[in-house]
Amino acid sequence: MYPEMVKPKVFITRQIPEKGIEMIKEYYDVEVWPEYTPPPREVLLEKVKDIDALVSLLTDKIDCELLDNAPRLRIVAQYAVGFDNIDLECATKKGVYVTNTPGVLTQSVAEFTWGLILAVTRRIVEADNFVRSGEWWNTKTGWHPLMLLGMELKGKTLGIIGMGRIGRTVAKIAKGFDVRILYYDVRPLPEEMEKELEAKYVDLDTLLKESDIVSVHVPLTPQTYHLIGERELKLMKKTAYIINTARGKVIDTQALIKALEEGWIAGAGLDVFEQEPLPPDNPLTKFKNVVLAPHIASATVEARTGMAELVAKNLIAFYKGEIPPTLVNKDVVKVRSPGFK
Repeated sequence: MYPEMVKPKVFITRQIPEKGIEMIKEYYDVEVWPEYTPPPREVLLEKVKDIDALVSLLTDKIDCELLDNAPRLRIVAQYAVGFDNIDLECATKKGVYVTNTPGVLTQSVAEFTWGLILAVTRRIVEADNFVRSGEWWNTKTGWHPLMLLGMELKGKTLGIIGMGRIGRTVAKIAKGFDVRILYYDVRPLPEEMEKELEAKYVDLDTLLKESDIVSVHVPLTPQTYHLIGERELKLMKKTAYIINTARGKVIDTQALIKALEEGWIAGAGLDVFEQEPLPPDNPLTKFKNVVLAPHIASATVEARTGMAELVAKNLIAFYKGEIPPTLVNKDVVKVRSPGFK
């Protein structure tokens, strides 16, 4: 371990909830990047030269170049569930532990998924703009039988792609809407879990063909990159909606734009994009039947604080020479024991 008076140094690449930072400060010498925007690449490469731990976000590229530049680095505590920004193979070879923050944001992302479903199927954002813009006033009609008609959810089919923690929670919430649930994943759930969720396992094509709402909840991997492209979108009903709170690159953006332009599907609710932030001139912004959000599915006080606390718990466990509770690259323990020895 480090001498009692010398704390290992950790660099946190963005301001996170203070509760997590205070927990970390008990064991580490903490530096937090003060800007709203991420640290530029050259700054990050310089910062890692003399740190022992790094708290990263999805926007920070943790590749072999960076790891080669960080001779003292022993742990990267990711403030996110996903970790596609980190070269796990390289980190493992170098004995660098990588952790993430699963579980604590499950409820917030699942609830936001349903927020997007309701917003796009009931045209809530479109209705809000209709009122604010004065368009409703200009109609001189307070109520009309055909004004902003949407889709009722009862009796419809919800297709969930990816039945991890978030997908299962989306399914639990779905019971209140009386929808039929289909799901696709690399492997089926245990039979008792399927019964509890009232969900039926099907192949991806069947899910796309039969669902009125398709909700994406898979991690970004080489296998899921552009999992939804032209072929898949053409399989969907013209009356169906697609929802994505997972990763932007799971859906081929150009294919989705074409699908919306040509009416292959009824609309979309998107919290994540292939390019973030999304440029204001991106074609997706022109569609009234698309609801857009700036990657905020986990943006609740409860979830973001829980994420900060889990980052702290991972760092503290490692400091104490213990295996962090949410270690991602488990093989790293064969390369190096946890702790700063």
